[in-house]
Amino acid sequence: MSLSVPDFGELLANCHKSAVHLEMRDFYGVSYESDDFVTWRETGRWDNPVYWAPWTAMVREAVGRGVDMRRARVVSEPVTDYIRFEYAGTVNNLAAGEQVRWLPRRQASDIAMPGNDFWLFDDHLVEWNHFTGDGELVGHELTDDQVVVRLCGSAFEKVWQRAVPHEQFHV
Repeated sequence: MSLSVPDFGELLANCHKSAVHLEMRDFYGVSYESDDFVTWRETGRWDNPVYWAPWTAMVREAVGRGVDMRRARVVSEPVTDYIRFEYAGTVNNLAAGEQVRWLPRRQASDIAMPGNDFWLFDDHLVEWNHFTGDGELVGHELTDDQVVVRLCGSAFEKVWQRAVPHEQFHV
């Protein structure tokens, strides 16, 4: 069943034990990161405090009340420039309290995964992230369908088990 989609902050605020995110694209062309992507290409750094502050505060609050926040990224190798950019910014995710792992796509071939990136909240609610072919975010969809929830939970956990912790993954 498709549900109306509240703001991500509201979803996370209503989360009690876990919020896990599976990312499977090699490029995200979201307009709100375009300036930072250009800066990263020039400097090799992505530490824009204006960009990261709201996310960091939201994650720290959730982790502080006991929510386990994990993010897994399935990536092609060699990685794209965008994945290098994401890698450079991951220090901000970690500083906020997220755990992040990376899995080379060739090691995920036998894992049944959904067709879109998603967030799974408390093992009962999935938020799909929909993107255009060139990576622009076009919307979100929410479902509590238990078949979908189980697929997403299983996919995430299998990826997580195989994935390399950020500190040991090199781009």
